[in-house]
Amino acid sequence: MADLVCRGLRDGVLEGEYAPALLIKDTLQISLGVHVFNHFLLSLSSNISSGKAQSRGLVVVAFACPPCFYVDLLRSRGIGVASLSNWIVDCYSDPLGWKDKLLNSGFSAQLSSKSHDKSSVGDVECLFRDVGDAEKLSSLVFDLGRGLVGPGKGRFSVAIDSASELLRHTSLLSVSSLINNLRSHDQVASLFWLLHSDLHEPRAILSLEYLSSMVAGLEPIASPSTDAQRNHHNHLFQLEQNSRRGKLHMRLKRRNGRVKILFEEFDVEQGGIKFVPVSLGNAIRNDAILPKVQFNLQLTDKERGDRAKVILPFEHQGNGEDIKIYDGRGPIADAPKNIFPTPRLDESASATITTSSNGGKGEIHYFRDSDEEALDTDEDPDDDLDI
Repeated sequence: MADLVCRGLRDGVLEGEYAPALLIKDTLQISLGVHVFNHFLLSLSSNISSGKAQSRGLVVVAFACPPCFYVDLLRSRGIGVASLSNWIVDCYSDPLGWKDKLLNSGFSAQLSSKSHDKSSVGDVECLFRDVGDAEKLSSLVFDLGRGLVGPGKGRFSVAIDSASELLRHTSLLSVSSLINNLRSHDQVASLFWLLHSDLHEPRAILSLEYLSSMVAGLEPIASPSTDAQRNHHNHLFQLEQNSRRGKLHMRLKRRNGRVKILFEEFDVEQGGIKFVPVSLGNAIRNDAILPKVQFNLQLTDKERGDRAKVILPFEHQGNGEDIKIYDGRGPIADAPKNIFPTPRLDESASATITTSSNGGKGEIHYFRDSDEEALDTDEDPDDDLDI
């Protein structure tokens, strides 16, 4: 089911719509979000290099890992990598510009060796030193993306390896504006980022979920119980299980407004992540899928039996015989006897009902009791009133 997310990032955006956005959430209880992020990063990069994706390039905003990590990751899977300055925004090496300030001061001799480290700074021309300025960061991402796809209507994708690091240095409003600007840009095909949800307030998580079209939350398979906490060995076993296994809870928002919820288990292996469908024993029960209401939507066997014994209104006719319904065609004599009940008239009037001898249409003759009785007329009796 994770293939649906990979397919959504690959297919990109329709004309006139916002780009699909994926939010990956993990917690301290199961901190495997980096592996899930790398899985979607490798999948999208592979589709881009093979020409199967809508985007023609990928811009990575690196907060949590050095740029060389992503270079080695892609090369280990046989994906060709261009120059680092073309597709990576380095927010890891000097996020606040402290190193640059020290180099310009009297400590340049002490930091000269570190500043020219090829694995962190030297190979990266696109070094961003002010992570608190989200507007400047978005402009830099757009410039790199346009450099990858060239002039025209080509699109590119954006990956942010840690939105939590960004929220540490800037406000929630700035981060929301950054993501919204990326989604609404006419050259962005897709966007995804990682968030450590237990580090932020609920309103921050809800705001980022609202801006996302896909949400992938990581849940532990073995939740520590009270007994497990008392038993040291069981607690260590559960921690070990959660360090290499987990459950992926995915919520996909459709274009028609519907929401699809999926569950899938995964194992972290040396070669990557292996997703396993949830077994029938661990699948969600039907009553868990139903909406949370204050009344029961299911019927018991006794309620089904009582409902079957109820005689509906149309079943009262016929006294057990086959019901015949007169549809207005054919002679009235062939109609059921109770289809034309005797009309109820006012006591001051009298009426006779006659039926022609040839079985044709019946007639009703109405006689007035006195001449004082008003004749039937189409005139409005209150027409003379001036209202």
